[in-house]
Amino acid sequence: MSASRSSCKIGSRQLDLFPRSKRPTIPLADDHPLVLLTDTVDWTEMEARAQQIRTKKLKSAAGRPPHLRATLGALVLMAIRYRPYREVQDQIRYYAPARYLCGLTESDWTPDFRTVHDFAQLLGEDGIKLINEGMLTHAKILGLVDTSVAVADMTAQEAAIPHPNEMGLLGGFLLSVERAAEKTGQVFKTFLDKAAGTLKTAKEKVREYRLFAKTKEVKDRVMLEMAKLVEGLNCRLGQTLELACAARCKLRRHAIVAHHKLCCLHRTMTDLLPQIRHWLHTGRVAAGKIINLHISELYSIVRGKVGKAVEFGVSWGITRLRGGFVLATMARDRDDLHDSTFAVRAVEDLTALFGKAPHSYAYDRAGHSAENIARLRHLGVRDIGLAPRGHTAWAVKGQVKKELIRERALVEGSIGTIKRQRYGFNRPAAQSVAMMGVCGQRAVLGFNLGKLVRGIARKRRLEVVW
Repeated sequence: MSASRSSCKIGSRQLDLFPRSKRPTIPLADDHPLVLLTDTVDWTEMEARAQQIRTKKLKSAAGRPPHLRATLGALVLMAIRYRPYREVQDQIRYYAPARYLCGLTESDWTPDFRTVHDFAQLLGEDGIKLINEGMLTHAKILGLVDTSVAVADMTAQEAAIPHPNEMGLLGGFLLSVERAAEKTGQVFKTFLDKAAGTLKTAKEKVREYRLFAKTKEVKDRVMLEMAKLVEGLNCRLGQTLELACAARCKLRRHAIVAHHKLCCLHRTMTDLLPQIRHWLHTGRVAAGKIINLHISELYSIVRGKVGKAVEFGVSWGITRLRGGFVLATMARDRDDLHDSTFAVRAVEDLTALFGKAPHSYAYDRAGHSAENIARLRHLGVRDIGLAPRGHTAWAVKGQVKKELIRERALVEGSIGTIKRQRYGFNRPAAQSVAMMGVCGQRAVLGFNLGKLVRGIARKRRLEVVW
């Protein structure tokens, strides 16, 4: 009995005379990276830009005033080292430098993970880009960035989706419809009861395709049969959605989300089925091919890389300034950004931000054309380092040409650094293109903040481990 009691004891057997304090008082070192960052960033300007984007997007100013300083600090904390929202909440609550970054050292309050997520969602890709531009302007005032030399390139942000294939999309449609319809009321439960036989047959087709279809002829036959089954199911789903709309069924909470999901799945599959049939009949991928049921705006990007010829996600334009700081521009759709257009747009964006075009500018051969060179000269670029195609001569030569080639090579390193897991640019945990834009701009902001801290540390002759 005594052994069992002693084994149940928790903690030290030596009792303290006074209860141990749970409020540690540890001074923060002046050379800590988060302390340097907090003391360097112009929070007043950052709050003004955040308030500007909030006023633009909110329908009403009613409600409690936001904790802009704390939520901006949480956004910066996620930018410099990507973590899930719940871990960010824990770090701000228990990690002293993180509380200092959020301006909460004299407070017991901590922003909830939902608050941080909703704030990032409200700012959006354009709001975080606006904050990043303000930070670059501040870095220029500190003398850490040289806007007279710039280079640009295109890259792809991969989405966290499985490799797209027709049978996978059709099978995923069945599972998604079945799960969403179970949460959307009696009308859709009746729809599931009537479609039970079709769902069972379609699932058997998926199993047959994956396990027993070994030749192209058999695969195409099973795919065509599966497409017919899914088309009939999708048609009945559309009729059920119209019936539920006519009956004005009252939905609450999760049922509203599930109903919206069913509407999106119906529209997506209506567009996808003709594309699948086009591929079965011609053997060619249809233009504007849908590659994901849940994020239909994603598209394939042909890169031609060794081991990765195609990437699935969205396109980005990256502009690098001398000093290492970068700006990012997200393509709104698959036709928005191309090398031939972004080669000029990058200079136009820099001109709008800093008031004048860079003196020297470089881009790879995909952006070379006589028209682009003429437009860049009109914008005020003196040294144009667009890599020529074929036997065309360079527009610059000598030392200027060597310098621009060297700067052009450095942008690849910046893109590779942004795509590290630390910043969360590639394959972000986002379920929409809008949140992918937020993650992309936040990664670029974190990269630039690292440059800012290291630049300040060099000026003060401090050694900082970032």
